[in-house]
Formats: sequence, C-alpha cells, structure tokens
Amino acid sequence: MLKKNNKSFTTISDVAKHAKVGKTSISRYLNGEQDKLSDELREKIAQAITHLDFRPNHSARMLRAGHSKLIGLMLADVTNPYSIDVLQGVEHICRREGYMLMVCNTDNEKELQDRYLALLEAHRVDGIIVNTSGMAQKQISSLEQISCPIVLVDRINTSLGFDTIGLDNEAAAKEACQHLQTKAYEAILVITKSLEIDPRQSRVDAIKAFTQEHESMSCDIIEIESMTVSQLSKAIQAFIDANPKRKKAIFTTNGVAMMSTAKALKQLDIRIGSQIGLISIDDPEWAQLFEGGITVMRQPTQLIGQTACERLLTRVQGNEEPAQHIKLKAELVIRHST
Repeated sequence: MLKKNNKSFTTISDVAKHAKVGKTSISRYLNGEQDKLSDELREKIAQAITHLDFRPNHSARMLRAGHSKLIGLMLADVTNPYSIDVLQGVEHICRREGYMLMVCNTDNEKELQDRYLALLEAHRVDGIIVNTSGMAQKQISSLEQISCPIVLVDRINTSLGFDTIGLDNEAAAKEACQHLQTKAYEAILVITKSLEIDPRQSRVDAIKAFTQEHESMSCDIIEIESMTVSQLSKAIQAFIDANPKRKKAIFTTNGVAMMSTAKALKQLDIRIGSQIGLISIDDPEWAQLFEGGITVMRQPTQLIGQTACERLLTRVQGNEEPAQHIKLKAELVIRHST
C-alpha cells in the first residue's frame, strides 16, 4: 500500500494510482462530472482522496477553465484615505463573489506602474481596477496594452474605451459653491494639487464657472504641488489682504490640499469658521475634529470601489456593451468651518 503523501505534493496521478483508475476519471470526479462515473468508481476515488489528504490545485483548474479568480487593484497612492476606502469597497465585492485581490501601490511612479502591470499579467488576473488618482494622462494611456478587462476609478473623462467610475465632480463643486453663496461668502480662494489630474481640473473649472455666473463672487486659484506650508501661508495672507472688506472662504479640491491649508492657517493663527471659511472635497476622519469640523463634499468612496468591482466582473463574464462612465453623487456635510 502507498504511504500517505504530504498534501502539498499529492497529485492527480497519485490519486489515480491509489484508486487504480485512470486520470480522466479523477478529472471528471473533481470537475463535477461525477454522473459520468459508476458508483463503484466514485467510491474508490473518494476513498483515495481521503486517504491521501488530496487538495486540488484550484488555481490550475481555474486557469484551464479560462479564469484565475484573481482581480488586480492598482492604487496610485495607498496612503491616501480615498484609496483606502476604494480598496475596502473592492475587497467587499471580491469576497462576496469568491475572488482573490492582488493590491499594487504605484506611489504615483510610472516605472512601478509598468512593473506591476507586467506582474498582474504574469499572474493572469481576470481583470484590473486602476485607481487613477494622481496619475498623469501618459500613465493612463499605457493601460491600452493590457489584454484583460480594465475599469478606471476617479477618471471619468477618458477616450480609451474603459469603463470609468468616479465622483460627479462638476455637481459636487457646484453644490459646494451654492452652499458658500447661501452663507454670503464673496471671495473664494481655490487651493489644489496639480491640475494635470482630470478630476481636480474638473472641480476647479466648475468653481470658476459658478463664480463667473454670480457677479458677487470672485475666484482665485493656487496650485500647491511644490509649495511649502510657509509659502502657502504667504499666498493665503496675500489673498486676505487683497480682499479686506469681503467675506472670504477657501475651497480645497481634495483631502491632501485641505490638510496643507489647515496647517498654513494654523501657522497664520487664523481661526477657521470665524475669520475665514473652509470647504473641501473629501472627508478624512480628522476633518470633523478640527476646530469644530470642516464642511466637506463627502465622496461615496466605498460605493465607488464596489461599483467598479461589480462593473469589472460583468466584463470578466463576457459583457461587451460600450464603455460606461458612471458618476456618483457627493454628500454635503455642513460643519463649523462655513
């Protein structure tokens, strides 16, 4: 009698040898075709599997069937709270649908992105979700070379033919401006990271359009990609000095810009809410604790991740309809800062 093999090395051949049947019969048993086997064969195979403690290689079986049951998720910046929430949403759907998730953090570097794309292809993932926050257009364009389905998160305006899921940036910015208008704010300073990123540009364009339509409001814009906190403090002070008699507010385009702004205001010893208004897109946890809380347009980030994963799985399952560009609504959360 054969010795009981270590389960990590037990093969179909071992099971076939022990049961004294052909490998085809073992494959049929494992692949759900047991109705093609006699009762006697099924019993012999079951006993052999139990005796050898055989564990089928599900990955190999899935690949032979054309699916790996692996989904790739590529994050531009894993330290960004937005990315973490998107990850949780994607993971929820993967867990529900029986998929494993491979997470790659590109740290906004194209070389890392290309390396991870090659890695995900080598693992034959069924599809890839790409959180494009922080990614330049040239990085997005390189995704065209990938053969499996791709869904983009946080990049609505694309001509690449991918499904896209993200915030309705124009509507979010407009609703925030309407809130500022009802509170009689007149001079708006927009503080943003690089405008090479489409969603930020969309938000800034919507703010500019709103203030141009309402003569009582004005809009100044500062890009802070390479600014120190001290430099930002000086820029904010210049904005305040240029608008001495007008009610002033700062509009930051994401949580990172909001944090830099809060530090600069602290350095200037300016009280948020009483001396200057502050509103932002994104709602990091600390926003509700900062001096009575900061008013925000809260993104449905986990829902964005869930929707992206559900959309990707429809593509994996063969859906070939034209690319969809899904925009989800932000929620206005009013706090002390406005």
